[in-house]
Amino acid sequence: MQTSSYFARGLAVPSLIFAMLFSSLVAGAEIRLPELGDSSSGLVSLKQERDLGRSFLMAFRRQVRTYDDPLVQDYLERLLSGLASGSELVDRNLDLVLVSNTSINAFAVPGGIVGIHTGLLLHARTEHQCASVLTHELAHLSQRHFARRIESQHQSTVVGLTGLLAGLVLAATGGAQAGMAVMATSQAAMIDQSLIHSRQNEQEADRVGIETLYRAGMDPAGAAEMFEQMLAATRYTGQRPPEFMLTHPLTESRVSDVRARVTKYSPRQYADNLEYHLMRTRIRVTSAERPELAAAHFRDELSGSSLSRSAARYGLALALSAMADHKGARAQINELLADDPERLTYRLTAVAIERNAGANDAAIEQAERLMAKAPDHYPVRMELAQSLRSANRVGEAETVLAKLSRDRPNDPQVWFELAEVSGLAGNIPTVHMARAEYFMLNGIFDKARDHLRYARKLQERNFRQLALIDQRLQDLEHLERELGGPGRSRR
Repeated sequence: MQTSSYFARGLAVPSLIFAMLFSSLVAGAEIRLPELGDSSSGLVSLKQERDLGRSFLMAFRRQVRTYDDPLVQDYLERLLSGLASGSELVDRNLDLVLVSNTSINAFAVPGGIVGIHTGLLLHARTEHQCASVLTHELAHLSQRHFARRIESQHQSTVVGLTGLLAGLVLAATGGAQAGMAVMATSQAAMIDQSLIHSRQNEQEADRVGIETLYRAGMDPAGAAEMFEQMLAATRYTGQRPPEFMLTHPLTESRVSDVRARVTKYSPRQYADNLEYHLMRTRIRVTSAERPELAAAHFRDELSGSSLSRSAARYGLALALSAMADHKGARAQINELLADDPERLTYRLTAVAIERNAGANDAAIEQAERLMAKAPDHYPVRMELAQSLRSANRVGEAETVLAKLSRDRPNDPQVWFELAEVSGLAGNIPTVHMARAEYFMLNGIFDKARDHLRYARKLQERNFRQLALIDQRLQDLEHLERELGGPGRSRR
């Protein structure tokens, strides 16, 4: 997550300290968790799952470094939406968190939270392989494995969620073993390592996930291929298993079972989606130690073998732009545009190259042409805002981001950017409003309340704005109460 602004600093908590002090952290952030289950029936309601998901997302955003790339985010949101449409999920409104972590991992948390580590795209060689992991996670959600596991414990007392949430966050951030330990020791081991699914649940998620993959028009064989790659990662190297395997134990027999399942589906010709390779390439460039190393790697691919020569050339363009070789970057992206002039990813990258070169007028002109064709496209709007900001046309950038914040109200990065641009534009009330929304999404309720109050003082004569601010203060109080907090204002 970006840290260029003072209000974003200091949010990360080291994992070991987080594990030990999570209860006090939660209380300080006003995230006091809901009770899970009913003392008489032990049933877990959908609302309780949603509350858990919201609490998790707030705590998780404070702990992890997210990967903030609108193109990759938009691609994965669209992919996940397409997969969910073929799933058995009742509620298909999902929140996607993209984590900047090179480990092979994805996870799903009750309440419709899906997390993807950038490492999954680095290791999954095709879109079908990547999608197979996501449909497996969607299957855990649609079959309500978390709730069923809790219910199977037949607990006679209500289960508190503080220890569980600490374990969920640690496991999802890559500290899976530590996370399991936290859960196993907290709440007198009532949860009993809830992220580790039972063998029966894993088999069901394999079956349902593969069916979802097939219905979504993806190759079911991608599931077997992905599992085989993860198994090979430890069989041949002896390294620590991928994070995904720690919470979804993988065995030779399970891989054989998945391999047998995919043979039941009629063979088809499955297209190889270039967009997947382009998004994978964006992550490969930003994950490289230096852009010079990335450029050398993609040059080697272009002169040798590559999964996608277009993606290799695209990676070279990105790396050259990061190296400030603007002429070279233009040459590479123009060659790609000559073959595929309507591909939006190429055209957006051409805008970014011009912006990085300081050719702000050209960048804005190109971005505005894209806006005319795709006015609702999230990455296009973000690129236009960034180009306007680079040209010091901050008022226009603020207008673009303000509208985007209304369309994506649950996107912390949009609010972060709006606060930054509003500050440059001297629009202090909007700075405070945007920061309040950012902090609310990160579960930092005291800071959110402070910024709403600052905004209120600046809008004392604007009755319409006062009404909006008062409504957000009420929303904040309701959110605290809904999640178990005191629901009172603090000074």
